[in-house]
Amino acid sequence: MGGAVRSPAKAPDRAAAARARALREAIATHDHAYYVLDAPTIPDADYDALFRELAALEAAHPELVTPESPTQRVGGAPAAAFAPVRHAVPMLSIRTETDTTADAAAKFDARIRRDLGLPADAPPVEYVAELKFDGLAISLRYERGALAVAATRGDGEVGEDVTRNVRTIRAIPQRLATADPPDVLEVRGEVYMRRADFEALNERQRAAGERTFINPRNTAAGAVRQLDPAATAQRPLRFFAYGLGEARGFAAPVTHGELLRQLRGFGLPVNGDWRIARGAAELAAYYEDVARRRDALPFDIDGVVYKVNALDLQRTLGYVTREPRWAVAHKFPAEEMQTRVLGIEVQVGRTGAVTPVARLAPVFVGGVTVTNATLHNEDEVRRKDVHVGDTVVVRRAGDVIPEVVRVLPERRPADARPFRMPAECPECGSAIVRLPDEAVARCSGGLVCPAQRKQSLLHFAGRRAMDIEGLGDKLVDQLVDAGIVRTPADLYGLDAARLAALERMAEKSAANVVAAIEASKATTLARFVFALGIRHVGEATARDLARHFGGLDALMDAGESALLEVRDVGPVLAQSIARFFAEPHNRSVIAALRAAGVRWDEQPPQRGAAAGPLAGRTVVLTGTLPTLSRDEAKALVEAAGGKAAGSVSRKTDYVIAGEEAGGKLDRARDLGIPVLDEAGLRALLAGRHP
Repeated sequence: MGGAVRSPAKAPDRAAAARARALREAIATHDHAYYVLDAPTIPDADYDALFRELAALEAAHPELVTPESPTQRVGGAPAAAFAPVRHAVPMLSIRTETDTTADAAAKFDARIRRDLGLPADAPPVEYVAELKFDGLAISLRYERGALAVAATRGDGEVGEDVTRNVRTIRAIPQRLATADPPDVLEVRGEVYMRRADFEALNERQRAAGERTFINPRNTAAGAVRQLDPAATAQRPLRFFAYGLGEARGFAAPVTHGELLRQLRGFGLPVNGDWRIARGAAELAAYYEDVARRRDALPFDIDGVVYKVNALDLQRTLGYVTREPRWAVAHKFPAEEMQTRVLGIEVQVGRTGAVTPVARLAPVFVGGVTVTNATLHNEDEVRRKDVHVGDTVVVRRAGDVIPEVVRVLPERRPADARPFRMPAECPECGSAIVRLPDEAVARCSGGLVCPAQRKQSLLHFAGRRAMDIEGLGDKLVDQLVDAGIVRTPADLYGLDAARLAALERMAEKSAANVVAAIEASKATTLARFVFALGIRHVGEATARDLARHFGGLDALMDAGESALLEVRDVGPVLAQSIARFFAEPHNRSVIAALRAAGVRWDEQPPQRGAAAGPLAGRTVVLTGTLPTLSRDEAKALVEAAGGKAAGSVSRKTDYVIAGEEAGGKLDRARDLGIPVLDEAGLRALLAGRHP
């Protein structure tokens, strides 16, 4: 039919080759903008579309595949072992200054001045001060501009060939961005992982029931040394360049600062947080400044590095044993320390998630005293085998809440006690429940729990729920913090005078909010059920429940077996609904809401199949349609008896795609689900199926 989306015809070979070149260049440009400049130029969905198009072209024309193609970054067959690589220029370690005070900068400067034989009245020595990344040192060998070999540091003389793994890291260019590349350029740098990417990776591991990783540094290092490059490709690795090894056919700059600029000019990622420092005072100022900003950085560092800026002075100073005399690593206080677990309690979050928290003997970690550390969830406590009384390693990095990394079982006392999740919420006394498909336990008292109060009120007042205009975050914060509102039922006792007395609340605004609260009393059963905030109950499920049971009392009294008769309600959802209504606190609030005048028209139960041209069909909307808003299109689908779902699955019948459609469109194509435009949707509504 006219509304279907069709694939383009296969291009001829010459055109395919030109298109493949253009796609490779475009993807390389976008990779550079994202990973080097940290300034993405296109949305992820558009980038993915370019990548898929290139992959399809190369699949249709294998002769177009090149080793440098972005499609080759996904990794090849696993290796049996890593081949040794002898470094043409040794990868030496920088001496570490154990003094974690700013005084260490003065000691380094005094040594440099002494080694250079400078008199007391000589001008300050010029240094480059850089961040000390907490990752894995890597050497990248470019030959005539193309990445030829990537190797680990190893013992400094001989490392391991990890080229295939490193090619999967999109931050590392396959070719230098220059028309006149050096014959050989060995770039030294660090592979690392951002904190947010590390946390997201661990969340995926927890959701899959897999082991979590200890820290970003170990995870990055382990990823680079995977025998299977495809496994490396799954880790969100990045790279910073900071120096050179062997260089041939390369006009070396005069200073280290100029070298960093040159590397960036070649398209390599170079962290911009470096500074020219003249003398000890400016080195110390940099150390203290970075220490203050350390937690705000998106990645882990464990100190800063000072290097003499002039490369001729570096050569003059030379090396001692295996360390350069012209550089030093000035470390920060450790971010992992040992301490003892004094107790394990639980905290209740805004969404009702119940998180075990270890109460610790105070320990100084990463510059602060830590007394609490998250244990994430009950399964994580079991996996790490944490007992009250254990000696544990605690980690603190950035804005991440301190966590227990691992237990030292050899130091477990005889009276150590295992953790047991409590049966009742410590905030409100409601039952703590854990649904079969979730790792997180939750408080079931969503309408009364103090920890969930603000979140439940905002959801209750939302536009698609009770639609109380003007009841936003700031007003809810004031109402809850002042103890004026504890449950949604308390909203209906507010008057304009009490609201007007709150900060930044004028009389007219107060009157408008009271009017909106009053207007919300007349609602529908579906809106009311959605407003209750029952776990996993979205708008579509709320409508199905209202239609199936007709009245609230019948729904509240339904057992799990009766709930399973509702369309698209499975065992997990049925259990969630039944437990919510079984909680006496929730029933009390519902009774108070009805007593306050919240009302709706109840209908006879409709338990047969829905009527209409889309009866029994599931439709997913994505992107922006020409004339219909998302809500309007959704309403039309539901009026025609269909279900407007939020995600694409094998049960989806149609995907309606507009402009800027994203991952849902990709998923539909992968599953072979019909994709229609707005004209196709209108044809469906008229009963014309493709």
